[in-house]
Amino acid sequence: MSRQTGTPIENNREKIWLVDSKGLIVSSRMESLQQFKKPWAHDHEPVNNLLDAVKPTVLIGTSGVGKTFTHVVVEAMASFNEKPVILALSNPTTQSECTAEEAYTWSKGCAIFASGSPFDPVEYEGKIFVPGQANNAYIFPGFGLGVVISGAIRVHDEMLLAASQALAQQVTRENFDKGLIYPPFKNI
Repeated sequence: MSRQTGTPIENNREKIWLVDSKGLIVSSRMESLQQFKKPWAHDHEPVNNLLDAVKPTVLIGTSGVGKTFTHVVVEAMASFNEKPVILALSNPTTQSECTAEEAYTWSKGCAIFASGSPFDPVEYEGKIFVPGQANNAYIFPGFGLGVVISGAIRVHDEMLLAASQALAQQVTRENFDKGLIYPPFKNI
């Protein structure tokens, strides 16, 4: 975000609120927070319930704690977002924060969904939604080959950002219309 907007990272961190297994990442938890979480702590009262934490536009699940994106959470999120983004990335499927069917059904078909595990297409009110799979296989094989071929001895953030932007440019309007935020594997 900082590179795209030219704004300081601190300004963008103010817009990003994170929740871990113990609740909202807030300043009063600073002593117990892991080092990488500390820059994301906000001055706010502790909140343990995801629904009460914030009004998210994007949910990114990476904790490995299944079923944390509940019906109530997804329905509430859809009530204040035209296109809520739900990334249920934990593996295996049994640990996914919600299923594709749950995300589409609970959001009344307006969610943009991707997961860490593959899910079958979902039909909701006559429309077929194709869940995306957010997988490092989209970037790492080509990125690794590029590093080897170029003889690079260090990998910089800018290199990963360029790879991510190149991947994003491959998503077509047709992909978006199906609900995909990544191109199909066969196209990359």
